[in-house]
Amino acid sequence: MSVSEMEDVSSIRLTFQHFSWIDYTVFVIMLAVCGGIGVYFGFIKKQSSPQEYLMGGRNMKLIPVCFSLVASYISGISLLGTPTELYIYGTAYVFTLIGAWIMSIVITTTFIPVFHELQLTSAYEYLELRYDKRLRVFGSVLFSVYLMAWLPIVIYVPALAFNQVTGVNIHIVSPIVCLVCIFYTCVGGLKAVVWTDVIQTIIMIGAMILVIIKGTIIVGGFQEVLDKNWKSSRLQFPSFNFDFTERHSIWSVSIGSTFYNIGSIAVNQSMMQRFLALSDLKMSKRAVWGFLCGIFSIVFICGYSGLLAYARYHDCDPLNSKLALAKDQLLPVLVMDVLGDWQGMPGIFVAGVFSAALSSLSTGLNSMAAVVLEDFWKPFFRKLSHRETQILIRAVVVILGCICVGLVFVVEKLGSVLQLTMSLSSASMGPLVGIFLMGLFLPFIDGASALTGGVLGLISAWWVAAQSQLAQARGHLTFEEKVRYTTNCTYTFPSPVEKEPVEFEVPFLYRISYLWFTAFGCTITVVVACLVSLKSSVRKQQDQRLFAPFLKAWVMTRNEVEQMDLKSTSR
Repeated sequence: MSVSEMEDVSSIRLTFQHFSWIDYTVFVIMLAVCGGIGVYFGFIKKQSSPQEYLMGGRNMKLIPVCFSLVASYISGISLLGTPTELYIYGTAYVFTLIGAWIMSIVITTTFIPVFHELQLTSAYEYLELRYDKRLRVFGSVLFSVYLMAWLPIVIYVPALAFNQVTGVNIHIVSPIVCLVCIFYTCVGGLKAVVWTDVIQTIIMIGAMILVIIKGTIIVGGFQEVLDKNWKSSRLQFPSFNFDFTERHSIWSVSIGSTFYNIGSIAVNQSMMQRFLALSDLKMSKRAVWGFLCGIFSIVFICGYSGLLAYARYHDCDPLNSKLALAKDQLLPVLVMDVLGDWQGMPGIFVAGVFSAALSSLSTGLNSMAAVVLEDFWKPFFRKLSHRETQILIRAVVVILGCICVGLVFVVEKLGSVLQLTMSLSSASMGPLVGIFLMGLFLPFIDGASALTGGVLGLISAWWVAAQSQLAQARGHLTFEEKVRYTTNCTYTFPSPVEKEPVEFEVPFLYRISYLWFTAFGCTITVVVACLVSLKSSVRKQQDQRLFAPFLKAWVMTRNEVEQMDLKSTSR
């Protein structure tokens, strides 16, 4: 085909926006089912108490909770961001699953046994029991800020995918979908959230499996996918260089990722609330391993779709040719290319991406209702009646949900979402990880020391993360991408504008991998707290239940201390 006979990239892009009435019907059915589940648990099987609304009566079933955890953790961010990550940078990111595995060992042996024995509703209640009320407020505020920064990104990502395959403006679809989510979360509580997550997870996984099966057939088989990615050096192990500035070294994807995952799971009310909603400790531990299996499956499926995208577009890159207007539209382009001729299939994919986002949004709003009630209201204000409590927690869901929709207008200016999201959450949760770990493992740390360390750790982590993101936005800090070609494109596209390299020396601290941000904030918090605690002469004796199980025998209870004092005075 000659250049004159080639189609313009804009016309090709329009063919990828053919969304049939069947596709719209599939999408609407998914929303209707979610809304119906909310109606069932809100009006037919009503919640008898705030505890049942927030914790499901602490008798939730194991399998639905595992599905819910997976759906909330993955979100639309990972669903679209992971394929793009492997397409651009290669398979090193997949090895962050090492950190997820280590995290599972840590929380099943420390966090979950302690929290279950204390029968907590909010994870941040622990901070008041272990330290004082100031730490509880600090932890709750930090979580709230993190969640309100993260949820708009969760909403924006599927709206971006929907825009790619339909052409519908994200400012139209976002409010509509979010209103459905706010409705079923508001009226149905945790049970509605968990059971909608089950439906949404099945849709999400099913959509991705459809894409990779047909896509693999189109490109010539599994071996062909591997061959093309091997030749382009995308199939790679992380390097063993002990270099903190390397984006994905074996150390960052294992040690750094462990701290990141502890921040995302163990000290995150959105996740821990589901573990604590199970009836006993044994079931909660099983939920951790079920959740880990789900994470492994989703990451491999999403990662393979990124390799499949390269095999499909190895000689005509959609990013450089502007077929995809943003990096995170790569997977939607592949979906419309592979499934566009099957009516209803693009609708299933969009429903799957939105399902991942809805599960994260509904879980976040439900957990915020728990935090507002347990951490912001009960410690400071009068006791509410049953009806007043119901009004408060439902009002929190509605108000915060609407705020998140409004913040989508800000998020769309921020670019590629995977690293941005992990950087924000890492910087926010690092100090909180440090405070919890000190609470569980260091009995000599008191409230004042922990608060001082937490504040300085937060300032340090946010400063480093902000400077790193700013350096990337200015082009001062870049990462080497895998080679991509546009030599055999069958359409014309504007030549990419080559930017002159900007010579600017970014300080070492701002060049560290985003996977180290949580560990950095945690380390600053622990070191400062330990130094401050050296000046404290008062050692408050604590309940043994507040410490990691293997430390309980070493921590004296208050009664034991009093008995020792009596013996010494009698002598």
